Amino acid sequence: MSSAPHRVWKLGADIDTDVLAPGHAMKHGIDVLARHCLESVRPDFVGGVRQGDVIVAGPNFGIGSSREQAAAVLVRLGVVAVIAPSFSGLYFRNAFNLGLLLLTCPRAGEVAEGEQVALDWQAPALITAAGAPLACEPIPPFLMDMVRAGGLMNQLRTRFGKEAIHG
Repeated sequence: MSSAPHRVWKLGADIDTDVLAPGHAMKHGIDVLARHCLESVRPDFVGGVRQGDVIVAGPNFGIGSSREQAAAVLVRLGVVAVIAPSFSGLYFRNAFNLGLLLLTCPRAGEVAEGEQVALDWQAPALITAAGAPLACEPIPPFLMDMVRAGGLMNQLRTRFGKEAIHG
């Protein structure tokens, strides 16, 4: 089952957490912080990103600090997935904990800026508008369940009830 098309925002390699959640804005809440997401590499991003968009980036996405806000800002802005050849390990786990799908796709560079792509939530694989699948590394079922739940806290609230989990 594929999802409706998602618009692609293309980024380069080595997008670090300070570019996603700049240090100068960390003293503010997530809404203000999100307004500064990617401002140093894509000043048009915050003004143009829409609910359901995806980011396709080069290798080493999310390198840098362990700040979870670097994934949280993308969720707040409506990004549903980041597709790249590789991710920082800390960023990878933070993203899934917050309900952001990360797809490791060695051929991500073949996807163009502004292209419409569909995500196969069963495989998962990246499907281009032309219908040619680009295989991604398998996502363990427990991580896909976390994304579908909207993150770890939502998953725990569903499983154990709101009284058991605060946050």
